[in-house]
Amino acid sequence: MNLSKKDLIKAIEKWNQSWDCYDLDGVMALFHDDIIFDNWTGGQAKGKENLQKAWDPWFNNNQGFKFTGEDTFADADDQKVLYRWRLDWPSSEKGYEGKPETRRGVDVMHFKDGKIIQKLTYSKTTVEIDGKRVKLLAGLSD
Repeated sequence: MNLSKKDLIKAIEKWNQSWDCYDLDGVMALFHDDIIFDNWTGGQAKGKENLQKAWDPWFNNNQGFKFTGEDTFADADDQKVLYRWRLDWPSSEKGYEGKPETRRGVDVMHFKDGKIIQKLTYSKTTVEIDGKRVKLLAGLSD
């Protein structure tokens, strides 16, 4: 089942509404059972059940995050969405814990059977924390 461009964009809008409500079940509804999810830290979850387990503590402990969609590009022929976002949340960066942070990134999402089968997340290495630009260097020498 392929989604039209309009349906791909509607799916992302519904997904965002679930994020806004801290509704993990609503967020997970768009994922294929065989999802491969790469996050901005390099971590990876394979399978819907594993992804939900990974996100469960985040949803239960971090209510204070807000994703804002900044741009969406949908390709119905290839069943792909490029989604640019902004995340505002209490920082978890060392030395800045709890301070207001703004992070920007991009998700590349591949759909199969009307669900996201692969989600690749990329984030800038400079974020804004407590009104100041902070360059994230963790992991660059690993």
